[in-house]
Amino acid sequence: MRKFASGCVRIVGSGKLFIKSVRPRARRALPEAQGAVKDRRLMTSHTFAAANPLRGTIRVPGDKSISHRALMFSGLAVGQSRITGLLEGEDVLATAAAMRQFGADIIRADDGTWTVHGAGLGSLLEPKSALDMGNSGTSTRLLMGLVASHAITATFIGDASLSGRPMGRVIDPLSQMGAGIEASGGGTLPLMLRGASPAVPITYRLPVASAQVKSAVLLAGLNTPGITRVIEPVPTRDHTERMLTGFGARLEVGEENGEKVIAIHGEADLKPMDVVVPGDPSSAAFFMVAATLVPGSDLTILNVGLNPTRAGLLAVLRQMGADITEVDAREVGGEPVADLRVRHAALTGIDVDPAIAPSMIDEFPVLFVAAALASGTTRTSGLEELRVKESDRLSTMATALSSVGARVEEHEDGLTIHGTGGEPLRGSANARVKTMLDHRIAMSMAVAGLVSRDGVSVDDTSPINTSFPTFMGLLAEAAA
Repeated sequence: MRKFASGCVRIVGSGKLFIKSVRPRARRALPEAQGAVKDRRLMTSHTFAAANPLRGTIRVPGDKSISHRALMFSGLAVGQSRITGLLEGEDVLATAAAMRQFGADIIRADDGTWTVHGAGLGSLLEPKSALDMGNSGTSTRLLMGLVASHAITATFIGDASLSGRPMGRVIDPLSQMGAGIEASGGGTLPLMLRGASPAVPITYRLPVASAQVKSAVLLAGLNTPGITRVIEPVPTRDHTERMLTGFGARLEVGEENGEKVIAIHGEADLKPMDVVVPGDPSSAAFFMVAATLVPGSDLTILNVGLNPTRAGLLAVLRQMGADITEVDAREVGGEPVADLRVRHAALTGIDVDPAIAPSMIDEFPVLFVAAALASGTTRTSGLEELRVKESDRLSTMATALSSVGARVEEHEDGLTIHGTGGEPLRGSANARVKTMLDHRIAMSMAVAGLVSRDGVSVDDTSPINTSFPTFMGLLAEAAA
């Protein structure tokens, strides 16, 4: 490793819902330079206040994790794939734009069906311009894995939030496979990656529970001669393994010394397939909590993915006393799915088992809101990963909830929340909660506003478009 004067690091492989809008204002632009990017968003403030009961039936957008992978794997297959139910948020569209630069032909029909003619594994084109990942850490880390075993060079850039997120956890294994990587100080974006040809197969034990790191190594292994193995001490979401098998990759999953081992055979020949994307459980989470907390609610959320590696929030909410029923359990596109009927229920605080964290890591911000309204105390631990998400979600949620009247204690690896016993939060209509460019913070505090006396004013809802562009409309519809 060698540090340059420029700051780069070179690493070489070895009642009724009220929503009040405030006129957008331009966000201060960061300098367009190495290690910094321009944030082109407009800030839009909204105030969320007490709602009518949430009733009726809604359908949340397609699963973000599956949508990313459907575009990537279709883009690597030879032939035509069709994708229905794709999430059309900014993060997924960033993946689509990148795959087009790699040579895939991707077209969206008027009915929302996406058709992908793949570039073919081993035949990716070198991008003619930098790959703008926006706010998407998933796009960045997984696409770094794709590039690592192809004889091309790609530059990755992102917005201000993404440019502060660590990429070292992916840089390490990919450099071991032979990729040459030049990253900004601290191992962040902007970043340039030169793929190895051929790359070197490795056996890599994940130092942290991360489906993104696991997937990056497996995707690099797709075009690497031999067998690449990932050892997973703590199980994480397994969409990559499920979908790669569907596309024809030779992949074996076993266990050694109590740890999961995934082995992928390189120089794969991926076949096209049709993918049906189920509803995103991370998006459904906001409505599961909202309907649980708002008195009189009886809401059905259709077609929610219930992959066991993603269903942790459902188990925790039920442990706290939530009334959530699975209706018409079935399988869609190789993933377990059900409709969820959620009725208002009083919650009781619990000690959340840290072992469940990987299966609900993105849902903790809205769980913290549920805990703030529960009876008694909820304690969470083992959540260090939340400090390196789109924001430091432990610190940001502790500050946000405290500002609206919740009693919160922040620890290094979690939060302790003393609930109100169902009494509304005070709210903060006259003081805007800072979301720190984080879509899940914005939506979680929107839910908090529904169960507050004075409403909750969120400083910026524009990041919601990265994962859930229809959130505001669905919330208004459910509370109409």
